[in-house]
Amino acid sequence: MSTVEVPRGVPLDRPNPFDPSPQLTRLRETRPISRMIFFPDEHEGWLITGHEQVKKVLADTRFSSSSTFQRSPVDSPFLPKQLKEFPVEPGMFIRMDPPDHTRLRRKLTGVFTVKRMKVLEARVAEIVNQHLDELAASPKPADLVEKFALPVPSMVICELLGVPYEERAEFQTRSHKMLSFSTQPEERMASIKEIQEYILGLAKQKRAEPTDDLLSDLTQDDDLEPAEMGGIGFLLLVAGHETTANMLGLGTFALLEHPEQLEILRDDPELMPKAVEELLRYLSIIHLGARRIAAEDIEFEGHLIKKGDSVSISVAGANRDPNKFDDPDTLDVRRTATGHVSFGHGVHQCLGQQLARIEMRIGFEALLRRFPGLRLAVDPSEVPLRTDMAIYGVHKLPVTW
Repeated sequence: MSTVEVPRGVPLDRPNPFDPSPQLTRLRETRPISRMIFFPDEHEGWLITGHEQVKKVLADTRFSSSSTFQRSPVDSPFLPKQLKEFPVEPGMFIRMDPPDHTRLRRKLTGVFTVKRMKVLEARVAEIVNQHLDELAASPKPADLVEKFALPVPSMVICELLGVPYEERAEFQTRSHKMLSFSTQPEERMASIKEIQEYILGLAKQKRAEPTDDLLSDLTQDDDLEPAEMGGIGFLLLVAGHETTANMLGLGTFALLEHPEQLEILRDDPELMPKAVEELLRYLSIIHLGARRIAAEDIEFEGHLIKKGDSVSISVAGANRDPNKFDDPDTLDVRRTATGHVSFGHGVHQCLGQQLARIEMRIGFEALLRRFPGLRLAVDPSEVPLRTDMAIYGVHKLPVTW
């Protein structure tokens, strides 16, 4: 049917820093549901790249999210080289299926409502302005990731959870190790354990002397085991700063490299909510994609996906699908990008998406207003990209103004 080669692992090369791998694009155009050989044990699974097909898989609970069985979809020590059985860590609900997933997720749904997140807007604005003041006082050039993109979401999630911000260096270092493709599995698991133990230590303090934060609320829930609290706190702490930090860093890079779009936003700041959605769609920072395992034999759009088959889902492929978005490879801040899957879809759709939107909207608005002359301080080819991480972005973004 097609001459496109069966991929060996998820194609992750990015000749253009803002575009997905050209191989992903060719696969979506020819076979949006494709066989894929998973590195390194020669297992033949599936790679889903079409927008409609990605949404169907993510909404179908016959495709299990459980991490009971893990298999590496990339040639990296990041994940086990061979198929191995791992118990699901307590509280790690993103790697669980209903009803276990449902029970734990419900503990948090009241925290991340749109209404409650709006209450946080004023505090997010304070944090953003504080860091922009510090950036303005810094010597030029400055690293936007160090001064702005990383500390803003880190401080927000620390305050929401009740984690002392002064201790951020420890969990940021371990989080970085955990998400790097070069980290050995044993070291990765050790980083996870260390963050969980840190959260559990905090939880013990807050159970005795609760304060006004999410971790204190969780400690008052008798239905939660301490280990589950550690797992939930770990997920929120890592996801809360890694994803938004990289959207702020890579999003700023993308806007600086598309000056006509930057000009449109400066002329009409009311477009910022649309611009945030468009940047989420256009950049698709979930580099490795989502993974599922077929829990039974599944007839899926003319293909038989057998029980136990690995299924890798390309968020970047889906978000650039021309069957869903007109002219998808063009960044257009005036576009209505509704329907992108950057926050996932189905029961595992991101709980913190409203908070992330608020941080990006307020962050980009304030950054562009405060620094009208913001520009890269190096050639674009010298910006170090996070191609070696599960969450894509920039390691640094040297800027001046």
